[in-house]
Amino acid sequence: KVLIAMSGGVDSSVAAYLLKHSGWDCVGATMTLYRNEDIGISHSRTCCSLEDVEDACSVAFRLRIPYYVFNFSDEFRRQVMDRFADAYGQGRTPNPCIDCNRTMKFDKMLDFAREHGLDYVVTGHYARIEQDSATGRWLLKKALYTDKDQSYVLYVLTQDQLAHTKFPLGGMDKPSIRKIAEEQGFCNARSQDICFVPDGDYVGFMERYTGKYYPDGDFLDVNGNVVGRHHGAVRYTCGQRKGLGLALGAPVYVCGKDMEKNTVTVGPESELFKTTLIAGDFNW
Repeated sequence: KVLIAMSGGVDSSVAAYLLKHSGWDCVGATMTLYRNEDIGISHSRTCCSLEDVEDACSVAFRLRIPYYVFNFSDEFRRQVMDRFADAYGQGRTPNPCIDCNRTMKFDKMLDFAREHGLDYVVTGHYARIEQDSATGRWLLKKALYTDKDQSYVLYVLTQDQLAHTKFPLGGMDKPSIRKIAEEQGFCNARSQDICFVPDGDYVGFMERYTGKYYPDGDFLDVNGNVVGRHHGAVRYTCGQRKGLGLALGAPVYVCGKDMEKNTVTVGPESELFKTTLIAGDFNW
């Protein structure tokens, strides 16, 4: 018996189809993770918003499987959106999908599955899970078609979660999945970088969400000389080359940021390389 996390998009819809037609006893579920007013827009078509429930419900109806809707919007705001805004405000470039997978999809969903006698959680992620025959440990592996691999946003999964999760799309390519979806009359997927930033304007979201304004500041070279003006340090990512608006005679990259001083340091590609790093949030 499996609980299928259904976003309303093509990937989770096909995952549901594959499990259903492989003989599994399936239950579908969608998490509503935020309200449109939370992200400062009046309408949105994105993963796990209220508008997707209808699409996921339609697929569940076609497959004739039970279907539930969970409202986790308050916890999503605390666990994912607040963390995203805090990290961006500190000059980092966070990936909120990691926190969502950690605290929502493979936590809340698995809890519900166990409470209702279901053995596995199924998602449409492009990744694979295998058990090491020698050690018995569960291994998270990349998708066979690495252009769609999503294993990097799943690194936080525990042994217990990996043992009770299935990724039926891990060995498939996107054209095959779209073909199945078309044959079954499923809706097309919608894609965006971050579900609660549907227009891709991260800083616009930050200003609406936090009420803060991020002013212009100075571009500096690696020697600390002012070489231009930027539109707020929060808008730039280390390693970025495009969109800087600088003409310095040679390509330059964002090499560092000082959020307190609102400065962005740029330099040649060679300045991007380091011999050490500071890492945290490990999952062994």
